[in-house]
Amino acid sequence: MGLQLVLGCGSVCRGIIEELAERDGTDRLLVVTADESIVETLRDASIPARAADPTDPSAIASIEDPETVFVGADRTDVNRVALRRARERFPESSIVAYLGGNPTPADRTEFGDLADHVVDAESAIADRVADVSLGPGAESAIELRHQLQSIDGPLAVVTHDNPDPDAIASAVALVDIAQWHGLEAEACYFGEISHQENRAMVNLLDLPLRNLEDQASLEEFSSFALVDHSRPGVNDGLPETLHVDIVVDHHPPRGPVPGTFVELREHVGATSTILTEFLHRYDLEFGTATATALLYGIRVDTSDFTREVSPADFRAASILWGHADVSLLEQIEQPTIEGETLETIARAIKNRDQRDSVAVASVGRLSNRDALPQAADQLLAMEGVDTTLVFGFRDEMAYLSARSRADDVDLGETLRDAFERIGSAGGHADMAGAQLEVGILGDVDDDEEVDSIVSVVEEVITNRFFEAIETRPGVPVGAYDRTSEWLFTDAGERGDGESA
Repeated sequence: MGLQLVLGCGSVCRGIIEELAERDGTDRLLVVTADESIVETLRDASIPARAADPTDPSAIASIEDPETVFVGADRTDVNRVALRRARERFPESSIVAYLGGNPTPADRTEFGDLADHVVDAESAIADRVADVSLGPGAESAIELRHQLQSIDGPLAVVTHDNPDPDAIASAVALVDIAQWHGLEAEACYFGEISHQENRAMVNLLDLPLRNLEDQASLEEFSSFALVDHSRPGVNDGLPETLHVDIVVDHHPPRGPVPGTFVELREHVGATSTILTEFLHRYDLEFGTATATALLYGIRVDTSDFTREVSPADFRAASILWGHADVSLLEQIEQPTIEGETLETIARAIKNRDQRDSVAVASVGRLSNRDALPQAADQLLAMEGVDTTLVFGFRDEMAYLSARSRADDVDLGETLRDAFERIGSAGGHADMAGAQLEVGILGDVDDDEEVDSIVSVVEEVITNRFFEAIETRPGVPVGAYDRTSEWLFTDAGERGDGESA
């Protein structure tokens, strides 16, 4: 058995190395890669490895006629140069070359001319998808791959504003998939990450996220993907007319969904479930941080597999479990609660208006909107309460967050019935939200007058919610108080499923 030489060590190559080492041993195996961390990892596993640029002729100048050369970096351009150098240096050796993530027709021609065997990721992934399971999900995985190959980078993977764990995890996972295909990509969001558990997730897992401040920051991107929401300009800072290349979401859309590739699965409990399936179908290695984030995203959006959960969510969790860091999950789920959040919860409990099993509370001025869903959850834990709405005011906006465990209440439809004509609303049967623009507040300087207007708005929100709760699901509210319409200006439509 002659020497087995590996030039470059990307994601595909690592599996090849493991198979060669297991089948033939490591005595006649040598890996040359520029990534020193990979070299250290391979050496720890007793696999001979050398830290050098596989495209540099000097890196292979001292190697004598290997029996087989495998060119296996992730990038097509790197593999193309390494293949040229290998063919020049080893004209008699058998060369197997991985085509890389984003080849052009010219690349395919050159690889075919120089290599004895070409590994084409497109056909290999199609075969892998068929092996894992056929069906709509497999077809979507192939279509997503084709879409990633067809677009130019860099790609901005954009969450909805103030992203929750499901949106964050989904963005990071789609970036992993795009980069594996050789496409430069970045996970982005508008707004802020203020919920303590969300911040803990990002910080403890060291997730790469970019906070976009305005539309001017989009100029460096040439392609766009939306995760956990489906329409540009709706609950994100993107222009409404933006061309979207990819959409992956699990929320029911409230209008036409743009996008060249669109994957909407309303039957699953989390967008993280969809991204987990894509990663699994592509047979990509799950990084610990991404796997932990995806598992947490599924757990949060399904309320630990008790809310709107599907078999696909359980399957995804079982796939992720072996790759996730459970100890970090525990730290994420038990962060310290800020004093402002506790004060907001206390105001909600104190100010609640409870009628039968429904409790509504205004918390007044709001510094952290992420405290609202926590307050809504706390009200729901009170004896005799099965449906809650908590709302507060920030700048010229009223933010609403609702929760329910009642079988006969669909909160998404309830909030749309109550507030869609004066703002934006949407969500799921047991978790939903809305946001209303109280334009009149921006025109008032007197504190007493502001308090008076807020008091009126509080009454309108409370009464409209109770009225919508008492109305049969799906039937528009009959008594629309047009005398209060002047308080609100249309704020557009909500795209995500937790709070509008």
